[in-house]
Amino acid sequence: MQNIFFSSGLAFLITFFSIPVIIKVAKDKKLFDEPEERKIHKEVIPTLGGLGIFAGFIIATLMGIPPAEVSPLQYFLAAIMLIFFMGIKDDILILTAGKKFIGQLVAAGIIIKFGGIEIKNMYGILGVHALTPSASFLITLFTIVVITNSFNLIDGVDGLAGSLGLLTTLLFGTYFYFSEQILYAVMSLSLAGGLSAFLIYNFHPAKIFMGDTGSLLIGLVNSILVIQFINTASLPGALFPVESAPAIGFAVLLVPLFDTLRVVGLRLLSRRSPFCPDRNHIHHFLLDLGLSHRMIAISCCVTNIVFILMAYFLRSLGTPVLMLVMLSTAIL
Repeated sequence: MQNIFFSSGLAFLITFFSIPVIIKVAKDKKLFDEPEERKIHKEVIPTLGGLGIFAGFIIATLMGIPPAEVSPLQYFLAAIMLIFFMGIKDDILILTAGKKFIGQLVAAGIIIKFGGIEIKNMYGILGVHALTPSASFLITLFTIVVITNSFNLIDGVDGLAGSLGLLTTLLFGTYFYFSEQILYAVMSLSLAGGLSAFLIYNFHPAKIFMGDTGSLLIGLVNSILVIQFINTASLPGALFPVESAPAIGFAVLLVPLFDTLRVVGLRLLSRRSPFCPDRNHIHHFLLDLGLSHRMIAISCCVTNIVFILMAYFLRSLGTPVLMLVMLSTAIL
C-alpha cells in the first residue's frame, strides 16, 4: 500500500517541477492559446500543461505498480499514449474533430478488447440487465468516448477541469485503496497527484492551460476507473460492495457528463454537428451571471459533491430510480 502514496507524491513532484520548464519552452517557441471571440481569456497563454500532468502520471504509475499487478496496465498505457499523441498534436497543430473521434474509438477499443474494461450489465436501467457481447462492446465504447470528451468540453475556465478531475480521482482512488485494488488505486492517485500540482499554476489567473493533452487524459483515465468501480462495487462478494454502484459512479462524474450530454443534445436538436463549438456550457452561463473563474470551479465541484452525497444516501432506491432522480434534479 505504500506504493500508492509514493506514486501520488512522485506524480505531484514531477508535474510541479516540470510545469515551469514547459511554460518557458512554450513561450520561447510561441506555443500559445490565442484569444478569440469564443474563448474567455484575453491574453496568450501556453497550452501544454497536459504534458506535465502526463509525465507525472506515467512515471509515477509505472514506478508504483508492483510486478504482480501489471497485467492490464500495458493496454491501458497503449490507449493513453495514443490519446496523448493525438492531444499534443491538436494543441500544437490543430487536429480535426473527425480524426480525434477516430483516435478515441481506437483507444476505447484497446481498453475494452485487451484491457478487459467492459460494461456487461445495465442493472435494470430501461429494464435491461445482462448484455450480449456485441451490445456490451458498443455501450462500453460509447461510455468511454463520452466520458473522455466530457472533460475536454468542460475545460473552459481556469481550474475547472483540473478541479473536477482531482475530485473524481481522489474518490475512485480512495475506494480502490480500501478495496485493495492496487493497480487502479495507483492510477487514480497518481493522476490526482499530478492534477494537484498542475492546479497551482492553473487557478485564475492561469499561467498555463492543460490543453487537449491534459483534458483527454483525465477523461480516458476516469472512464477506466468508473467502469472498474461499477464492476467491482456491484459484486456481492466484493471487499467493499456499494449498493446502486452504477448510479453512484454516474454521480461522481455528473457535472462534466451532464454538461456534455446537454450541450450535444442541444446541438443535435438545432441540426448542428455535435462537434460544433458554442457558448452553451455550464461555465459560460456562470460567467454570464458574473461569477469569477475561481468561483465557477468551486461551485461546480461543490455541486458535484452534493450529487455524490445525494446518490450515496439514496442508494437504497436502486440504480434505475436513483439515476432518474439525479437526472431530473440536474435538469431542474
